[in-house]
Parts: sequence; structure tokens; C-alpha cells
Amino acid sequence: MARALRAREVSARELVTAHLERIDEVDGRVNAVVTRVPERALAEADAADARLAAGEPVGPLHGLPIAHKDTHLTAGIRTTFGSPLLADFVPDADELVVERIRGAGAITIGKTNVPEFAAGSHTFNPVFGTTANPYARDRSAGGSSGGAAAALASGMHPLADGSDMGGSLRNPASFCNVVGLRPSPGRVPSHPSALPWATMGVQGPMARTVADAALLLSVLAGPDPRSPISLDDPGSTFGGPLDRDLAGLRVAWAPTLGGAVTVDPAVTAALAPAAAVFTGLGAHVEPDCPDLTGADDVFRTLRAWQFAATMGPQRDRVKAALAANIDDGRRLTGDDLARAELARAALFHRVRDFFTRYDVLLAPVSQVPPFDAALEHPTGIDGVPHPHYLDWMASAYLVSAAGLPALSVPAGFTPDGLPVGLQVVGPPRGDLLVLQVGHAFEQATQVGLRRPDV
Repeated sequence: MARALRAREVSARELVTAHLERIDEVDGRVNAVVTRVPERALAEADAADARLAAGEPVGPLHGLPIAHKDTHLTAGIRTTFGSPLLADFVPDADELVVERIRGAGAITIGKTNVPEFAAGSHTFNPVFGTTANPYARDRSAGGSSGGAAAALASGMHPLADGSDMGGSLRNPASFCNVVGLRPSPGRVPSHPSALPWATMGVQGPMARTVADAALLLSVLAGPDPRSPISLDDPGSTFGGPLDRDLAGLRVAWAPTLGGAVTVDPAVTAALAPAAAVFTGLGAHVEPDCPDLTGADDVFRTLRAWQFAATMGPQRDRVKAALAANIDDGRRLTGDDLARAELARAALFHRVRDFFTRYDVLLAPVSQVPPFDAALEHPTGIDGVPHPHYLDWMASAYLVSAAGLPALSVPAGFTPDGLPVGLQVVGPPRGDLLVLQVGHAFEQATQVGLRRPDV
């Protein structure tokens, strides 16, 4: 699309109109793009066409339509965070990720659905309701970037922004057969941020292919003085071809993350061919996993502290699961936080050592296939109880606790036709390697070409 726009084979108005018509056609069955701004989008498209016609320079996303995650501040457009508390909130400025996307020439067409305040990996809220999985509309689309993923899979926009603390880019990508990258902390700077030094939550790209995700990352990445943890590497690092010969690549295969998680047999079966695909590409694949001792406590402790710090005043006006997280955070002591930070330091060094022996780690993104959308969360996996709404997300959030970049790439389907993603985890700051490896797997399997019938 970007090439066709720059070659003037299609106009921005034509492309935006086509996507707006697609939203009108299918979103009543999916509920992904919950706020729409068609008049504004068409006016921006006309301005984009005029700039190109006048010979003015245009950005790498020139004319591409995008709907932003409803937790990302967008100037002049309602941004609800999926909460009745902010149902009519209209920001007066874009946050940094939106600013960069729009600065690269993309055209905002609306906002995508999220769980309330992005808490949990199932997209439902009292403002807009539930986002359906486009492959099976009685199933969850994942979350918290569930609206973004469902809209991508359904053809409502070609690129999407999202965020990820415990899997919110990766789980919906897995559930909707698209691509989601959790970048290294600081790779995509965040502003404004109440906790700018925090590294558990990150923002990043989603797309229908790994190359498209890299295109968006090339715009999102790069330093910004307003983010104290932003990395210095320019976004252009991710703007080139992703082709890489995987001969000799050292791959660790961890279908249960070393026994740290319970995985539904349907997910295990769908991912079973992945190791052979890498072997066929010339990689050396061995069953192995870093020692993730303490990672669960690290994630849950620091997550609870962050929710208490940022959401505490709203404790009595949010969903029960989020209120319970706030309560957990308020009960923490200085000793609890010290224990978590010491454990995180030890975890980082064990993981760093692991990646001196391996280049990438392969694991499930999600421990379950897309589950019944009427549920708040799965309560058990393969006969093992999982009572807490975070329990089923451990295969993603243990990686978050370790501070590693991780990609969800389409890998297979269950016999019921439900998508399953493979998680490609890289060493600290190994974002480009993760994209290159995921791209090679994607090209070899072509699973991501299978689109839903909506």
C-alpha cells in the first residue's frame, strides 16, 4: 500500500475510503474499531494527496489508515481507556507513539477497543462491550490490544499500535493470527508517562506481516529526551530488509517454559511442527529454557505496585479484578519491593547468560487457544485450576519480567480453526534479530496468509 501510494497508483482518499467501507461492512460482527472519525480522515487524506502531488516530501507511512489503541491519547478524538470514568474524555494532545505515527504520514481513522484500563488479556468493557475474535466470533480476541488485532485480521486497517505489560501485544496477535512485537524496554519511548522509569509496560507495533511490523517499528523507535529510558538506536535500524540466513542459528525450544506453565494440548499440537521448520531452515534446535525462578513474583509484585501507584484513586470505580490488583499493590511493603527487584536482577543475569549459548528462545505465546468470549478469563488449563485472571498469561508475562523482546508470529491452527502464535524471544535489546527470525519462519510457513471469513 505504501509503495502504491508513493507511486500514485492509488490515492490516500481511495485507500482511506476503502478501509472506512470495510469497517462499515464487517465491524458490526467484530466490534474492534469503537470510535470512528471518517470526515476528519478523509480531509487528512485529501491533504496527503495534495502534498504528494505538489512534490513535497512524504513520510514512510504516507496515506496509510490506522486506528489507534483506545489507551493512546489522540488529540481531538475521544480516548476512553474502556472506562465509564473517561467515556467522554477528549485529549488536547497526541501522546508520543501517536505523534510519531501521524508525523510519518499515517491517517487516523478511529480508535480500537480495549479492556478497562488495559487490565487483562480479554477485550471487553462497560463502554463498548466485547471485541469478537474474527476467526470464531464466540471467542476472545485477546487483549489488551484486542481491538487492534481483530481489526488487522479483518482488514479494517493495515497497521496498529499497541502496548504490552503481560502480553497485551502478543496474546491478541496469537489469538487473531497477526503479528505483535513486544520491543525491548526503551526501544519505543513513552510520553506522557506517570512512571517514566518503569520498564514492565512497553508500546509497540502490530501488523499482518513481520515486515509490516518492522516498518511501523522504524517509525516508533528512536530516542526522545522526554523518556529517561529511551534507547539511542535510530528507528531506521528496523527499516531495511529482514532477510537472514538461519543456518547455524542456535535455537532453544521451550514448549512449557521449562515446566513453568501449563499449556493446553491443542496449543502444544499446533506448535509442534515449529521446531522442524527451524531445523529445515538450517538452525540447531535443542530443548532448553532459561531458569525463570522468581519471574512470576517479579511480575505480579511490580505490576500490583504500578497499578496502585497509577490507579489507586479510582479503586472503587473500576472492575473487580483491577480493584483487587490495586489492593495487592497497597499491601506491599518496602521489603516486598526489594525482594522483587533483587529477584529481577538475578533473573536478568541468568537470562543474559542463557543467551550466550542460544540466539533465540521459542515458546508458546498463549497457554490456551482463543477462549469463550463470555468468560472473563480461563479458570483452568488441561485440568489444572487457574483461578486468577493473570494465571493463563504466564507464558507471556514471564518474558516481560525478564525484560526481553518477544514476537508473536502466526504458527498454526487448532482442529477447530482457532489461531495459535509462536513466541520468538530474543536476548536483551535483540529486537532486530527477533524480527529477522520471525520473518524467516513466516516466509517458510505462510500461516499468516489465512484470513478470517467475516
